[in-house]
Amino acid sequence: MNAPLSPPADSGGGPTPRLGAGNPDLDAMVRSAVEDGSELMVLHLDIDHFAAINQNMGYEVGDSALQVVGQRLKSAVGDDGRVWRHGSDEFIVAVKLDPQGLSAKQSSEGLKALIEQPVSILPYTFALTAKVGISLCPDHAITADALLQLAESSLLRASRLADEPVQLHQQAEIPPATGERAIPALLVDALGTDQFLLRYQPKISARDGRVIGMEALIRWNSPELGELGPERFIRTAERLGVIVQLGEWMIESAVAQAREWRAQGFDDFFIGVNVSTLQLLQPAFVDHLLSAMQHAGLPPATIVLEINESVLNTDMQAVFRTIRALRREGIGMVLDNFGTGDASLRSLARYPADILKIDRSFVTSTLTGSRETAIVRAMIAMAHQLGMKVIANGVETEAQLGFLRRTECDYFQGFLFAKAVPAGEAGQILRERYLRPELFTQTRDDRTLLLVDDEENVLNSLGRLFRRDGYRVLSASSVNDALALLGNNEVQVILSDQRMPEMSGTDFLAQVKVLYPDTIRMVLSGHADLKTVTEAINRGAIYRFLTKPWDDRELRDHIREAFRTFEARRARAPVP
Repeated sequence: MNAPLSPPADSGGGPTPRLGAGNPDLDAMVRSAVEDGSELMVLHLDIDHFAAINQNMGYEVGDSALQVVGQRLKSAVGDDGRVWRHGSDEFIVAVKLDPQGLSAKQSSEGLKALIEQPVSILPYTFALTAKVGISLCPDHAITADALLQLAESSLLRASRLADEPVQLHQQAEIPPATGERAIPALLVDALGTDQFLLRYQPKISARDGRVIGMEALIRWNSPELGELGPERFIRTAERLGVIVQLGEWMIESAVAQAREWRAQGFDDFFIGVNVSTLQLLQPAFVDHLLSAMQHAGLPPATIVLEINESVLNTDMQAVFRTIRALRREGIGMVLDNFGTGDASLRSLARYPADILKIDRSFVTSTLTGSRETAIVRAMIAMAHQLGMKVIANGVETEAQLGFLRRTECDYFQGFLFAKAVPAGEAGQILRERYLRPELFTQTRDDRTLLLVDDEENVLNSLGRLFRRDGYRVLSASSVNDALALLGNNEVQVILSDQRMPEMSGTDFLAQVKVLYPDTIRMVLSGHADLKTVTEAINRGAIYRFLTKPWDDRELRDHIREAFRTFEARRARAPVP
């Protein structure tokens, strides 16, 4: 491939052949590359959610669209490559690379761009998206089977990385195990043989730690592979088209479990169930769901459907009609994994949900990245303006919890409270009603001072000094301990050492400024880098820099002034 790819015409040429076992054409291309030292690129391309087109527009339209895609790929690679169909909606491409031309990654992205140009199959026009796995001969392997296996492995990695849909094989990567290659056949056989089960993870109220609901999470208890999480098989289920049957089983099981819990006297909880785009496209989906709930005697609020943010980009009227009908019937909706896709705010207004779920990747980064912290704040504020509640997924530390509570997040879910557990343990959690109640005790309104220093004798001396003035004094010997205390306490003033093991005091207080901008932040240190301190003061990271050794009277005066400044700022009045 010598030049950037240009879009070929969507006509001409015969049907794209299918890739069979022991394909002689691919074997010959690999042998040629090995013998003459040229570079051969093997691609495994998968079109996302293509089953939705077959389900919603018909298989004839789907087949025609795949013919267009195949012709585009064949025209692009020309005489230097070959294209084969693989499975229902996948392609294999083998093409020689010009050492003076585009790289493997650039060439692959060009082919992906061709697939994603609009496809017109009258009366429809739609856009496809794709993921790509790449392997190279002779760099990665010198047999056709090995190259195909490595390209598939890279494709699986691309499917896990939403923002990196083109993946080149990495030398340290382990090829798919025999069990992985067997998943499609085993998955089809598993349907109807009682191999699937549900685990339940609690959802917690930010007000008091009360358990308000559960999320039903599917697991596959395979006799051959053991218990597998959804990340191991859901994508395959979508590709095979069996995700609809799995989804129906999940809803039926969750409805039966909700009925059992209500019979035990629990009547103020809900169960969240994940549904796929393909389920929403089923014409009878709403009727089946309502019928199952009515038969079980469940009110509409008992089942809440969790839909992925990517659904918002679906420009199919069938999806819109389904969501509108569900909301009309009182079925709650959670917008899952928010922030990881590319849904527009306009589509968010079109598909209103009851709850917005912040993806765990943002929750994990809130205490380490200022941009992520700002994004989380903006998500929560936007959701509240749109009349939605917010649940943070993946809450694992008390510091994360404290920040999210102070940012007015409504609900929490994560290992800090409980992992996903069997129904029996989940029922016991419902009986207890509250998880980790000690984390939700009302923070005191006292004037609270946080001291941060890795020297215990310094903390003890400062603690004795400031307790004499009636402050509530908290002490931390590390940045992590300090962040945990800040999360669970209303702190007005922080006095930190500059030379901390994890990071400098000015860097720590800059981080605190992002998380808790109202605090008054001060450094007390015997070691000062004048430039660093000046920059920290200029950008507002610290209020004042004080030096060790200190004079007790002067230090007490500084702290009193800091509390007066805090109170004046809160009252929006000038310092007297």
